[in-house]
Amino acid sequence: MSDTLNAPLPRQVADAYVDDLIALDPITGTYLGVAASSALLPDFSPAGQEALADLARRTLARLDEAEKQPGAESDAERRCGRLLRERLSAELAVHEARESLRAVSNIHSPVHSVREVFTLTPTETDEDWTAVAARLRAVPAALEGYRASLALGLEQGLYAGPRPTETFIGQLAEWSQGAGWFAEFAAAGPESLRTELDEAAAAANGAVAALRDWMAEVYAPAIQGAPDPVGAERYARWVRYFTGADLDLDEAYAYGWAEYHRLLAEMRAEAEKVLPGARTPWVALKHLAEHGTAVEGVEEVRTWLQGLMDEAVEALDGTHFELAERVKRVESRIAPPGGAAAPYYTGPSEDFSRPGRTWLPTMGRTRFPVYDLVSTWYHEGVPGHHLQIAQWAHVADQLSRYQATVGGVSANAEGWALYAERLMDELGFLKDAEQRLGYLDAQMLRAVRVIVDIGMHLELEIPADSSFHPGERWTPELAQEFFAMHSGLTADFVESELTRYLSMPGQAIGYKLGERAWLQGREAARARHGASFDAKAWHMAALSQGSLGLDDLVAELSAI
Repeated sequence: MSDTLNAPLPRQVADAYVDDLIALDPITGTYLGVAASSALLPDFSPAGQEALADLARRTLARLDEAEKQPGAESDAERRCGRLLRERLSAELAVHEARESLRAVSNIHSPVHSVREVFTLTPTETDEDWTAVAARLRAVPAALEGYRASLALGLEQGLYAGPRPTETFIGQLAEWSQGAGWFAEFAAAGPESLRTELDEAAAAANGAVAALRDWMAEVYAPAIQGAPDPVGAERYARWVRYFTGADLDLDEAYAYGWAEYHRLLAEMRAEAEKVLPGARTPWVALKHLAEHGTAVEGVEEVRTWLQGLMDEAVEALDGTHFELAERVKRVESRIAPPGGAAAPYYTGPSEDFSRPGRTWLPTMGRTRFPVYDLVSTWYHEGVPGHHLQIAQWAHVADQLSRYQATVGGVSANAEGWALYAERLMDELGFLKDAEQRLGYLDAQMLRAVRVIVDIGMHLELEIPADSSFHPGERWTPELAQEFFAMHSGLTADFVESELTRYLSMPGQAIGYKLGERAWLQGREAARARHGASFDAKAWHMAALSQGSLGLDDLVAELSAI
């Protein structure tokens, strides 16, 4: 009887998993603010990947027992247990399909993770920089483990796409140019550690250069002729991983087209206000890029974006949200050069000693049109990613550490952030036709993502009533052409986006489909409560539930 009473419940199993995961993956530890992780990097070799899979299997076995215990049927335990089981099962499916043996991307690979984690590693004290030096010394082994995984993939006929590979090689070349990115980072360290930091950075840069050469001389030639699209079986597996659901992809594809037509009509109406007589909305957007409101200067745009988020916090707190003081803190940063073109967000450490941060890649620009920044920062910052991720961290003690951190589902988070853009439009925060056309263009981007991501990976037919290559089957080349025709983004950005979709199949559809789930949940709750529906209370309760996959999201939101 005492054994039963002491047996862990699902939330305890989930939190034990986080502890064990950090031991294997110190990059995750740094994101969570674990100081002991700062000197370490993961093992990206096949053995390291198998260790992660073994941990997932052991945890699922423990969860089987935990769900039989008295108390496991409570809402809190049930919700956590379902998330843990779904996430680990999805991760194992990806592992068992040996996807880690061909993990090449322009935005999400072990090398990207290694590089980005240095921007989050503490650098306040000499002790911090001593850990940085140790982490720099760990880079060669980490990258060698990654190369070993790719080499095994070649042996087994598991190839990454040629297009992401070519882009990745270009990124490695940029990061290793001259003294290299790691040397630039280490240059900010104290003089007392100068020799140690410089030597460690040089070794790290040498490892990047060696990987660059191997990718260019061995890997790229070996995969020539391999397809970039992943096909139906792999795509379905990745959709489950990124959305937490087994989606009806034909229905999702049709929904993408329906949203495309709805948004196109709205964009045409808004474009007429910006540039009367404009042939297409994107002609009006090009006009805004050249002649619209803009911020001049890199530091100036960082300050402007910080002000935008600060204003949003002040306006929304107490009216549409109820924000804790530590949740209100969010920083605007400029992204390190050499990465993908899209802005991104990194969450706070668990104790909030490191705040949530938004990151703007400048791509060499010094002039920044406002029309495409306002809704983007509502997405990345407030009330988008920051309010959700920071609120999870704030209520982690009421959830589980797992739900608030590593158990995140991409489509849930991206769906919330896209919902946040729409919410700000509903609340009147988009103050003129410039900002509203930019918002609609951002919405159109997400609808086009659904169309081209599903279309090109499954090689679906373009509808016969389309004005764009009717009846033909999608290819990456057609996807890029369609994207460029229906976007205010630069050609470089469009290129970066399509490469991203090819290397992260299924992730891009989660924005629009996740937003739909959030809207369906809100409308069901509104219908249930009628005139007594309290949007502020609903928002806070929804954000305090922690992560959920799309299989569960609508039902849980409807019940609030």
